Amino acid sequence: MSLTLYHNPRCSKSRKTLEIIRDSGEEPAIVLYLDATPSAAEILGIAQQLGIAVAGLLRRSENAFRNATDLPDLDDDVALAGWLEAHPIVIERPIVVDEGSGKAVIGRPPENVIALLS
Repeated sequence: MSLTLYHNPRCSKSRKTLEIIRDSGEEPAIVLYLDATPSAAEILGIAQQLGIAVAGLLRRSENAFRNATDLPDLDDDVALAGWLEAHPIVIERPIVVDEGSGKAVIGRPPENVIALLS
């Protein structure tokens, strides 16, 4: 199994998701997405693996989202992925991708990751 965790260590849900993964005996590749922001193409791929539109990756409670003056149409996945690349704080977290199966989950709640581990 080859897992990638898009992680923010300041987020309790992200830390708990990492704990669940490690407790299962797996060690994920960790992407500190605020420092190593996924490209727009990667964001589009993650949304596809999740089976959701890019708008489903938005943390709508973030000030950067609520105060955005340059937000594209939420139905335009390509433009929105580009916007998220420029505003990574707004990307939902944590996201866990199973590179082997091509599936992904959002760790909210953290127990969602169990579906990838079984």
